[in-house]
Amino acid sequence: MAHGHKSDEKIVYVGDSRVIKKSQEQRLIPKDYSAYPGKSEAFIPNFLLKEWMVGVVVLVGMLVLVMSDPAPLGYPADPKNTAFIPMPDWYFLFMYQLLKYPYTSGDYVVLGAVVVPGLLFGGLLLAPFLDTGKERRFYRRPIASSLMILSLIACTYLTYTSWSHYQVELKEKNIIPEHIKREEELHAKKGAAAGGGAAKDTKKPAAIVAADDPGAEIFKKATCLSCHGAGLKGMPASGVPALLGVGDKHSQDEILGIIKNGKGNMGKQYQANIDKGLTDADINKLAEWLSKQKAQ
Repeated sequence: MAHGHKSDEKIVYVGDSRVIKKSQEQRLIPKDYSAYPGKSEAFIPNFLLKEWMVGVVVLVGMLVLVMSDPAPLGYPADPKNTAFIPMPDWYFLFMYQLLKYPYTSGDYVVLGAVVVPGLLFGGLLLAPFLDTGKERRFYRRPIASSLMILSLIACTYLTYTSWSHYQVELKEKNIIPEHIKREEELHAKKGAAAGGGAAKDTKKPAAIVAADDPGAEIFKKATCLSCHGAGLKGMPASGVPALLGVGDKHSQDEILGIIKNGKGNMGKQYQANIDKGLTDADINKLAEWLSKQKAQ
């Protein structure tokens, strides 16, 4: 260590100031996690064990939710149930709505069912290979960010529109979704079972009134028969009400109005019955006979 500018002054070196040159192989080998105490840890088993524990907690939480709120189940599939409105799960509602538009349905169904989804999901698969920039801030990646935001807006809009149309259709047709109706029936059965000691309902089931009336023969020729059945029991599981006891709810004029104008899921039946060969007098007799169907 020098203290002045004299040429004969003694120089003492403190430590070694030389920088050790690393070989190419030494530069490529990363430091072990132990070189960063308190800032890193071994992936196996430390980090993996923590991730596994979090995964177990999430899985148990999902199982608890599934057991506490069972999946909604409707009635068994019935191809004759024209009142049923099919709906996919929520994550496919955007595709369901997309297939309702003119240029993605009918003659263009391949475009809506194969081409458009193929382009969308294919773009997601190719995104890492097409967008190879190192920038990760979304506002510095305008093309990728714009496509992502546009896709999210489109999916959100289609999902919301599909669900809104479904709710409107339920109200217009006065339909209760099958899973809700079935759940209500199960609760009613449980309540009846819980009150087993209560007095039983002594009301007799409704039966066909005036089975030999001319209106009964007209009924067999009318369009009513195909849905309500010869026994007037209807198809409750399919949303078709029974006509037994219908006279307690509607008068002759009201029934005639329903035949002419329709109600709920049932469309106008007047012209269809005329096409089957019935006359105005026949339809009036039919409405009169139905109005006699009262619980006894």
